[in-house]
Amino acid sequence: MNEKNLHSKSPLRMTKQRQAILEELRKVKAHPTANEVYEMIRKRLPNISLGTVYRNLEILSENGMIQKLELAGTQRRFDGMKDFHYHARCVACGRVDDVALDLTAIIDESAMRLTDYEIISHRLEFIGLCPDCRKRLGKSKAKRRAKSALETRPGRET
Repeated sequence: MNEKNLHSKSPLRMTKQRQAILEELRKVKAHPTANEVYEMIRKRLPNISLGTVYRNLEILSENGMIQKLELAGTQRRFDGMKDFHYHARCVACGRVDDVALDLTAIIDESAMRLTDYEIISHRLEFIGLCPDCRKRLGKSKAKRRAKSALETRPGRET
């Protein structure tokens, strides 16, 4: 596999470490942190360092081969699915799941009509409680937890 570097005309050199990271990320539905990727990769490459994993995740992200998720209030996570898509984040446990909605063009076009901006992309994060946390917390406690998370989110006026 030799995908093109988006910032130059030369192909990105696919090292053994990069290839292993890419393959592991594309195997999982989860959206692991760099530390979690490191733990996954160490099973295949026991001598790999955490620094090497961080560097390669950044390189793969910069070259459009994976997505770097910078979700509110959480550690960066990484997604092996490079196509644009949305995510939902659980406010109780931090779990992140893909959301299959195709609203990209509608949202971008609406934002352009409402502003003087030339919109090139957007980020949208759905927040709530995952099925496991809803079950674990029970309905009333889950609602209180979600409401509390919404009231304390950054940028919200009090």
